Amino acid sequence: MSKQTFIRATEIWTPTADRKHLDLTAGIYGELTYFEAVSRGMRFAYNEGLPGRTWASGQPIILKNLTNSYFQRGESAASEGLSCAVSLPVFAKGELTAVAVFFCGDDRFHVGALEVWNAGKGETEMKLVDGYFGRAQRFEFTSRHTSFPRRMGLPGKVWETGKPVIMEDLGRGNLFLRRDAAEKIGINRAVGFPCALPDAGNWVMAFLSAKNTPIARRFECWTPDEGTGAYRFEAGYCESGTPLEQCYENTVLPLDYGPFAQADRTGIPVICTDIGKEDGPIAQSSAQASLTSMLAMPIFEGERLNAVLAWFL
Repeated sequence: MSKQTFIRATEIWTPTADRKHLDLTAGIYGELTYFEAVSRGMRFAYNEGLPGRTWASGQPIILKNLTNSYFQRGESAASEGLSCAVSLPVFAKGELTAVAVFFCGDDRFHVGALEVWNAGKGETEMKLVDGYFGRAQRFEFTSRHTSFPRRMGLPGKVWETGKPVIMEDLGRGNLFLRRDAAEKIGINRAVGFPCALPDAGNWVMAFLSAKNTPIARRFECWTPDEGTGAYRFEAGYCESGTPLEQCYENTVLPLDYGPFAQADRTGIPVICTDIGKEDGPIAQSSAQASLTSMLAMPIFEGERLNAVLAWFL
């Protein structure tokens, strides 16, 4: 029996042609059929609801309570056991192209955390802007009293490379500097990635979870190589135990590979709800692990695509 993931639902909202509203472009809802039905009938104006407020602020927003806030789907979210959400603006060429929203499970049954880190222009350390920690109060205390220079810790490493950092086991190595506090609450996995916000300093989003409530079923980071005209697998892990380094050891994906090329061209994260319809090694590997849904998140540095972070739910 597969474990329920910390991320329970994912949505991509995109501006209408007149840029007055956000419409739902795609979503992964799993078994949350009621919440999906409510969501697919909605549209948000600028500064309205969680997607609209994210659009207006131009910064990531963590919503720790979905019932006592401006969140307009609180009743349906509570009925499905959703406790918190993080909403990320996605920019390409300085313009907002989408808002990605991730909903996470009730903290009575899950151990996990969401973190947003920032270093303003000219600052030498990254500090926690906001976070959701559920039952991990000690880990929250440590996080709120820790800052990271470039190259140090998960936020600092993401800041330095401009690429996603995927950590399957926080107890291995010395990169995760808060591992003692994390181990006490059971957190052992982490994924961080940069949020390219125009003229807003450096931002990093981090998802952390316990082994029994993984963030997602699989993460993969692919980087484009203009010299060879291909994407190459850089890092990742799968909850099924599939050794991805071996699986993709000699694999190259052409730069026109479906979801990745679409994400690069449009600047909009791409959701595939039936990976089996795609061609190539990712589809084959996913089928072997019984994975059906994938989100391809483009990671930009300026106008250049630095990586694609693919996660599977």
